[in-house]
Amino acid sequence: MANHSHKRETARRKPRAAFIAAPLAVLATGAVVAAGVAGSTPAAKDLLAAEPSAAANFIGDRDREIGPVSRDGGADRGVVQARARAPLSPVDKMLTDKAIAAAVKKADERLWTTAALNIWTRPDAEAKKVGELDSGQKVLVTGRSLKGRDEVVLDGKSRWVTAGYLSAEKPFALGGDCTNGSSVPAAVSPNIKKVHQAVCAAFPELTSYGTFRSDGEHSQGIAIDIMVSGERGWQVADFVRENYADLGVSYVIYAQNIWSVERSGEGWRGMSDRGSATANHYDHVHVTTY
Repeated sequence: MANHSHKRETARRKPRAAFIAAPLAVLATGAVVAAGVAGSTPAAKDLLAAEPSAAANFIGDRDREIGPVSRDGGADRGVVQARARAPLSPVDKMLTDKAIAAAVKKADERLWTTAALNIWTRPDAEAKKVGELDSGQKVLVTGRSLKGRDEVVLDGKSRWVTAGYLSAEKPFALGGDCTNGSSVPAAVSPNIKKVHQAVCAAFPELTSYGTFRSDGEHSQGIAIDIMVSGERGWQVADFVRENYADLGVSYVIYAQNIWSVERSGEGWRGMSDRGSATANHYDHVHVTTY
């Protein structure tokens, strides 16, 4: 009986020894891991100390923001790549070398400048002024407009000017050349000379002008009669009225109607009948200047 008891006691002691050895192994393994962590770099220690899920989230967010991270500064390249992949603005799309070359190549229409215009390198706030265009110049246009500017082609290059000042019709140059041989006396006022010069240049078929005579404003050299009738007469009268400030005009009479600077807000006003076509100004436009 004693021998059997001894065998059972021995069998129970073996598992206890195994249980004692297991904690020792865990302690030894922990020491090795701790030593490895202590000897690692700060970045590695931070990464190891973080929870697995947090580390995964950090890496994922960073990848989405700046792209893949490499050991040789790839994070910075990731930023550049991300910016390069960003959508181009409407201005940038129009100003790519390819877009500009295509627009310049396709340009086949020429328009007149109706005012003196600054020439810009771009259509936006980054534009630099590189010159000026005079009024009355004919320029090649691409048909592209952006941010209140139209694209033109000058010396084969894309340039931009303020929109709204290009026209298919040649603008009238006030005071242009009078080529029909008509003239006014040298003693008339400077403003009468300007009226004659402007009307003659704009309506070269009109050659008859009346200035000095013994009555009223004509005797003072500040009035002129432009011999014209019908619809053409209205065109002349409206032309003088529209340019009244540059020509020094005080008032215009045509076809029994009058327009004056003092009452310009009323437009053309009817006049009383004076008894004849000439007295009612149906056969000429009367202009009085200052």
